[in-house]
Amino acid sequence: MEAAIITITFRECGVRYGLSETEVREFVRYGLLHPAPDVPDALREEPERVARLARLHRELGLGKASLDVVLNMHRQLEQLQQEVRRQRARVQQLEAFLGGRGPLLDFDQ
Repeated sequence: MEAAIITITFRECGVRYGLSETEVREFVRYGLLHPAPDVPDALREEPERVARLARLHRELGLGKASLDVVLNMHRQLEQLQQEVRRQRARVQQLEAFLGGRGPLLDFDQ
């Protein structure tokens, strides 16, 4: 599933996510958020990422370096969860294919 990307001004970030323009500029400078290439003083970003960053910063008081670590860990966790779903689907396909045509071997014994 492809994530939605929006263009939002720094000022709109303050209204929508409770971030000051200064905070947004710092997040851009640290690479935590991405500037819009064709709109000055704006971001081109996933809304969920901006909301998550704002929540982590406000509610947990995490600094910029900590935010980067947490966001990277979250991204990796999502990738791992997606891989687990993919592997489960493969197992279900294999089980359906085998469907009683032969014994299922338990390789843990």
